[in-house]
Amino acid sequence: MKVGIVGSGGREHALCAILKKSNKINEIYCFPGNAGTSNIAQNIDLNSNNFEDLKNFILKKEIDLIIIGPEKPLVEGIVDYFEKHNIKVFGPDKIAAQLEGSKIFTKKICQKFKIPTAKFGIFQNKKDSKKFLENWSYPAVIKADNLASGKGVYICDNLKDSDTAINEIFDGKFGVAKNILIEEFLEGEEMSFFIISDGKTFKCFGTAQDHKRVFEGDKGKNTGGMGAYSPSRLFSKKLEEKIIKKIIKPTILGLSELGSNYKGFLYAGLMIVNNEPYLIEYNVRMGDPECQTILPRLKSDLAMIIDSCCNEKLDRMSIEWEDNKSLCVVLCAKGYPDSFKKETEIPNLDNILVNTDDYLFHAGTKKINDKILVNGGRVLNFVSVSDNFYDARKKVHKIIEKVNWTDGFYRKDIGYKVIDK
Repeated sequence: MKVGIVGSGGREHALCAILKKSNKINEIYCFPGNAGTSNIAQNIDLNSNNFEDLKNFILKKEIDLIIIGPEKPLVEGIVDYFEKHNIKVFGPDKIAAQLEGSKIFTKKICQKFKIPTAKFGIFQNKKDSKKFLENWSYPAVIKADNLASGKGVYICDNLKDSDTAINEIFDGKFGVAKNILIEEFLEGEEMSFFIISDGKTFKCFGTAQDHKRVFEGDKGKNTGGMGAYSPSRLFSKKLEEKIIKKIIKPTILGLSELGSNYKGFLYAGLMIVNNEPYLIEYNVRMGDPECQTILPRLKSDLAMIIDSCCNEKLDRMSIEWEDNKSLCVVLCAKGYPDSFKKETEIPNLDNILVNTDDYLFHAGTKKINDKILVNGGRVLNFVSVSDNFYDARKKVHKIIEKVNWTDGFYRKDIGYKVIDK
């Protein structure tokens, strides 16, 4: 089978690496991929936003299955476009992708189907937003309605912070903003919960905990993710049952009423308050870096799982997991999530040897003349699988130290809530 992966980040390199293990796959193409995927697949320099160019290449090369990694092409309808041209594609259609494309779309489904979530208000301008917050009991959570690469969420402790958030969102920091969402702050612990669905059946696909803030102790600005670990320490069968009953099933029902049968990965960002799940947000694809921590624990053949979803036969598949722990640390370019230098070389990567329990996934990299250069703020993902989180993190830190990249930085406390030492 020939497989194509759309995207260029750490998530796509992880998908590529785990799919490569399958004896069902003989060729993998990445659109456009990164320096890491170039070692195990064919990188094709096509823009993932140019659906027609992608379609023409896929048909010409007779690629059997396309997997969509990032959210933007999903929200813009790449699945609908490919299916119209009889291309087998894994990912949700344009209607379902609005779960991530518009936070307000998701909130309205929550309202209609009584899905537990934070109380909220929707506003169309700065004046009404600020007036609403004059008598607010802080903290407040302020979100850009549109896609923001994981960064359009502000947790504000006072009126000054909220004014800054409102101004930045409506002034276009994350693109054109027609609406803003203001939510109550829920006191609890976050959890990332994943399912995989074929449109008729869904199965659970792991849990994780992401560290969004740039600095240790979960301080500073939100990022696309500084690291993650899997499984979540909060996971239990009883909690899983609540999540499925109160959140996942009503969401899928709501989408079906809109004419969409959900196919693909679905990522529920949850806040667990007194062992009760509340929906914070949905992502309509695997998380990044959660994907990099979850997939190394997968025992079953990922290619067969995804293919069964495309053929509406997921009910015949058994998804098995290793009984271990996984932890990922993201190495970033200095200055991220603000301005950082691109095109700088990352030395020493050829000298990094990882064993079967360790992984090095490229994210913001590209290869030119056999040199690996920075091409994004989150540059490399180091993952280790072990019997416990402490050993996993220790191994990751040793590998990062060997890279010895002076223009990079990383959080040394990833997993601090599950590591006592």
